[in-house]
Amino acid sequence: MLKKPDHVLVLGAGPAGLTAAIRLLEAGIQVTVLEKASKEGGQSGTTTFEGRHGTYRFDYGGHRFITHNAQLLQLVEELVGDDLLTSQRKSVIRFQGRTYDYPLAMGNILKTAPASLLVGVLKDLAVLPFSRPCDDNFATWITSRFGKTLYKNFFEGYTGKLWGIDPANLSSDWAGQRISLLDLKDVAKRLLPIGNDTPRTYARNYRYPKYGFGVIFERMAHKVEALGGKIIYDAPVEGFDYTMSCIGAVKAGGTSYPADAVLSTLSLPYMVDLTGGESRLAFRGLRFFNMPLEMDNLSDYTWQYLSDPDIMATRLQEPKRRSPFMAPKGHTSAMLEIPCDPESKLWEMDNEQMFAKACGVLNKLGIDSSAATGEYFSTYQRQAYPLMTVEYEKNRANAIAHLNQFDNLIQCGRQGSFRYIFTDTSMEMGQMAAKALIDEVDQRSTIYEHRSERTVIETESVA
Repeated sequence: MLKKPDHVLVLGAGPAGLTAAIRLLEAGIQVTVLEKASKEGGQSGTTTFEGRHGTYRFDYGGHRFITHNAQLLQLVEELVGDDLLTSQRKSVIRFQGRTYDYPLAMGNILKTAPASLLVGVLKDLAVLPFSRPCDDNFATWITSRFGKTLYKNFFEGYTGKLWGIDPANLSSDWAGQRISLLDLKDVAKRLLPIGNDTPRTYARNYRYPKYGFGVIFERMAHKVEALGGKIIYDAPVEGFDYTMSCIGAVKAGGTSYPADAVLSTLSLPYMVDLTGGESRLAFRGLRFFNMPLEMDNLSDYTWQYLSDPDIMATRLQEPKRRSPFMAPKGHTSAMLEIPCDPESKLWEMDNEQMFAKACGVLNKLGIDSSAATGEYFSTYQRQAYPLMTVEYEKNRANAIAHLNQFDNLIQCGRQGSFRYIFTDTSMEMGQMAAKALIDEVDQRSTIYEHRSERTVIETESVA
């Protein structure tokens, strides 16, 4: 890295960018944050909707604050104060008219599943101890550990719908970090009517702001400005002036900003493209369909995972389950998470048509769609999930190598490092990137791989 900069351009006012900006400002370094949207938060923001019955709030997906980092928790608690609630997550899987615990637990499967599925599971368990785990791809990771029956029923259709590709073309990294039953010993234990049937690494309790997850980043933006930093909104990054080893300026919103150093949270492939390289990395998009309901509660579930392949959404969530202040008193709301790529049929469908389809989904799930107020809107995330294909590690390494030629550039965050990570990890990356600039030490390789262990990443929080 170059010498300690006097001024840093931070690209993106999301979790990583704002956390980095605060750390830099506290070290006496000037900061300008460039944000393409009209408000901060990025994918962690909250949208406010004024309905006939009052104010509804919808996040961009389902967020919650869990962390092992006591310092990070202290920062969030100081910023949000008494508006930071402690909530409990309760989630289920809906499949073929039945409701299963989430994460999957063998005891619950035995009690809930139809006889045909149970016969298949028992047959698989009879032969699995004699087969070796295979990590070639997502499909082999699951089938070699849990058998073809569980894979076909609970993973194949849902995973294909979520990613838009055959699970055999998806990296096993996704399974290793997301599936809470870790090995056959766990499966055997959960077949016994003793002990705790909850996977050890599953976080039920979490912190959540009273008025939506985005409040954390609204408060962080205020802190950046209070410390003397500048946030420029509606300033999408359009290009760079650069040499072989240094970025000299960032072009955003029709203005050129000189750069001592650049701390970027923009997506890895986009940054490669803007700096003259080529990347084969891609993202999966999400459309969120939001609708108020004239009922006090939809259910007691935070999330309902929708595994049936013919249901367009992958999850149904009720924001009120995170905080009762996400909907007017006596009312609630629903959000359908619909995976689709930009310019696809589901992405382009007008809201009136989507409302009719959404009502059909609710009815299929046993929820009376006549409770809908007739108000609805969509929000979109073009880069919701990094698409972890079987080739992604090689393509990611090539992208990082290209960007590492610029001595005064650090990438961090979810899109910036092309990693499926939680908010606290993204914020930690921002802190690490800021510290690297302050200490004049090149820590980019450490930042890019921060918390990349191939174990379940949703762990119990210090909160």
